Amino acid sequence: MPELPEVEVVRRGVAEHVVGRVIESVAITHPRSVRRHLEGSADLAARLTGWKVESAERRGKYLWLTFDEPDTALVVHLGMSGQLLVQPADAPLEKHAHIRATLNDGTQLRFVDQRTFGGWALAPLVEVDGTLVPEPVAHIARDPLDPRFDAESVVTAVRAKQTEIKRVLLDQSVISGIGNIYADESLWRAKLHGSRIAAGLSRPAVRGLLADVGAVMGEALTAGGTSFDALYVNVNGQSGYFERSLAVYGREDEPCRRCGAPVQREKFMNRSSYSCPRCQPKPRRR
Repeated sequence: MPELPEVEVVRRGVAEHVVGRVIESVAITHPRSVRRHLEGSADLAARLTGWKVESAERRGKYLWLTFDEPDTALVVHLGMSGQLLVQPADAPLEKHAHIRATLNDGTQLRFVDQRTFGGWALAPLVEVDGTLVPEPVAHIARDPLDPRFDAESVVTAVRAKQTEIKRVLLDQSVISGIGNIYADESLWRAKLHGSRIAAGLSRPAVRGLLADVGAVMGEALTAGGTSFDALYVNVNGQSGYFERSLAVYGREDEPCRRCGAPVQREKFMNRSSYSCPRCQPKPRRR
């Protein structure tokens, strides 16, 4: 699933091409793409029509648009394969284009979703810690690229957890935007094995890990995100290339870029974890 850098790439594209435009009409051709909007597809299309897009926002992996209609946001769930594409209205329609919002400049904002796990839904905006966010996003913590991210508070929260540090990194209520890829990459940079218990780490160690998280995210964002297949693209349909810089993720048995030891893959929460056995030794069992 897309993580913070991939979602931020999409957000920036939407901000550049869609903000300031008025939605003239909305066509919805797959009911699953609006299943989170409980009032149904006709209600969503009718309410969006005539609204002017004022901003494209993000927190962690969550993306939403705000409008000149106050107190309401359009939450866009990218799911596993969702794409937001900006196309000329007369451009050939993508096979899995399930939602099309026609804008007043002759373009369309298209939601393309092959696996239909994503979708659009309108939600009220609520204030959380001085920031307006959609109600479904209210429980999501700030991410490392948020200007108001409080690293010291997160250090305290992390060290209060009696669980594996990788699980804590994936807990979106503690720190948002991190998924499996960037958790493994950050832990490799910090020379920490993901099974280390968070509460057993020193404040400087957690502080350094958070700095590594921010660095990995920033570099991935500069590279346009990580694209393992054609499903992960920006609003112009272009893939990111951070995959070429990955140190451990997806590199089982390949040499560690730091010490040369073969990268190991281990089972983790119905997925995989990648680490260097030499740079990131497992903690001893008690």
